[in-house]
Amino acid sequence: MTIASPQVAVLMALHQGAAFLRDQLDSIASQQDVGWRLVVGDDGSTDGGPAMVKEFAALHSDRVQLRTGPQQGAVAQFRALLRMAPAVEFVALADQDDVWHSDKLARAATALRSVPADRPAVYCSRVTICDARLRPIALSRLPHRPPNFRHALVQNVVQGNTVVLNRASMQLLRAADMLSGPVTMHDWWIYQIVSGAGGRVIYDPRPSLLYRQHDANVVGANDGARSRLASLGRMLRGDHARWSRQNLASLTACAPLLTPGNRVLLAEFRQLLDGGPATRLAALRRAGFYRQGRLSQAALWAAAALGRV
Repeated sequence: MTIASPQVAVLMALHQGAAFLRDQLDSIASQQDVGWRLVVGDDGSTDGGPAMVKEFAALHSDRVQLRTGPQQGAVAQFRALLRMAPAVEFVALADQDDVWHSDKLARAATALRSVPADRPAVYCSRVTICDARLRPIALSRLPHRPPNFRHALVQNVVQGNTVVLNRASMQLLRAADMLSGPVTMHDWWIYQIVSGAGGRVIYDPRPSLLYRQHDANVVGANDGARSRLASLGRMLRGDHARWSRQNLASLTACAPLLTPGNRVLLAEFRQLLDGGPATRLAALRRAGFYRQGRLSQAALWAAAALGRV
């Protein structure tokens, strides 16, 4: 029996992206062994980006849509795109300034088809970090421990520009979107909701794209020593605590979608944020929350002691 080629809807957020957009559009068009459709949400661009999308659409009849975004930033844009995504087997998220490997979507589809169709699943991968001219700088770090909800509550490993979702995860995320208030980052929210509902998180150790670094990145790579130290500094200063409370509020609203065991972990997470010093450290020990890497895990313990998780 012949297995049909995967059908993938690609959701791209666009804002003042003309400088690098053409390379990304070409890399989407080059995807092998899949049927792709592109939905672009434009957040009020005043450069040539929307015109480039229209030119691209003229070359790929009936496969490209350009829509007006909510103009409230990247997180709101991707949530809006997820709400309007076509009903296809898989949905991929795309940044405007990367370059995809030609087998990116096919590899993701193969991995996701290994999961039962009724189980939510998200594919993500390593990336090759590049400069603005796409000269490689480094590979992103591999996670040392498996992705799951107890990790997702304190750190994100699902990089949004690599994400591909199966149909069950799309149904789950649409239900969560109706319940959630503001979220910190759309990719972290996806990781928390899918893992919290007992879904599968597939992390591909092979890079799937060239991740371009430039002055206009909304969120840049967090893999260099300086960036990691800055991240740990934000945690110890308490900046991370604001994100955690926003995540807690969103996940509390979505609690009916979580597994019973993960609702228990969410209650422990609340203790980690709201309890006194002894309560916080006990919650961290009981629940086994963890971050990737020994230094980052040590910072988590320090932040728990200081009330800054």
